[in-house]
Amino acid sequence: MDIVFASRHDGHPEQWVQALRQALPDDTVRLWDEGGAKGAAQVAVAWAPPPALFAQEPRLEYLFNLGAGVDTLLRMPELPAGLRIVRLEDGGMAAQMAEYALYYLLDEARGFSRYAEQQKQARWHRVSALQREEWPVGVMGAGRIGACVARLFSTLDYPVAVWSRTGRAVEGAEAFGGAEGLPGFLARTRVLVNVLPLTEETRGILCREAFSQLKPDAYLINMARGGHLVESDLLTALEEGRLRGAALDVFSHEPLPASHPFWAHPRIRVTPHVAGVTLMRSTVRQIAGKIRAMARGEAISGIVDRTRQY
Repeated sequence: MDIVFASRHDGHPEQWVQALRQALPDDTVRLWDEGGAKGAAQVAVAWAPPPALFAQEPRLEYLFNLGAGVDTLLRMPELPAGLRIVRLEDGGMAAQMAEYALYYLLDEARGFSRYAEQQKQARWHRVSALQREEWPVGVMGAGRIGACVARLFSTLDYPVAVWSRTGRAVEGAEAFGGAEGLPGFLARTRVLVNVLPLTEETRGILCREAFSQLKPDAYLINMARGGHLVESDLLTALEEGRLRGAALDVFSHEPLPASHPFWAHPRIRVTPHVAGVTLMRSTVRQIAGKIRAMARGEAISGIVDRTRQY
């Protein structure tokens, strides 16, 4: 099989090519070269692929996306209608994102930031003991990442619920599904963790209406896409005291402009899209396994349904 690697944002593409060659010794793996002759690649492994890739590689049948989200890719006008897109189902990101969510929940629930401030003042003062039942967690998204996040909190005895389009069950968590299940999910949630795919249905789902239905003194953790969040509604909810704070890893415009009010807001924590970073070894193992399965004529998981946008 002829496989091409193409990325506009990866600074070390030759490392990916080498890793893919080692994992797929019976296949041809090459680095895509813009401006070259038309190629015969059947498979592309890509992240933010250059638009010219699709004209230069007209025989592509599959594109393996080096990320879980495909919203930006699906908006590319150059994307061939018949090209099958395979999303990254984990790639080492699930555990990282669960850690990210846990860190910010613990920082709020256990008061670790307050202890850091007290240390600067040489002040010995204990905050109230943690009562887990007072911090019910609600995870939006029940795929591999959402399930990993939910299971971690459940293992630590937090009350956990998940919400998804279909109401998929996750062990250790209460399941809610569809538009009819969203109000009940929000009403029992104090810590709202978003890992949903970005679709036309989920765009702007983190908004004033959603915030108003959460438990009082709620906290938001958004690790999915900036397009899920109505930024002005978050600022209003913080100002009105509906939310106690937010940890944001993704934004509508990245990098986040230096003039953006999120940077200086005392109750917003900003990180530069690092909650879940694609790990090369895990990702190559997953992609190589699927390519070998395809060569054997077997069905593979992770193929994107373009009508659902994930």
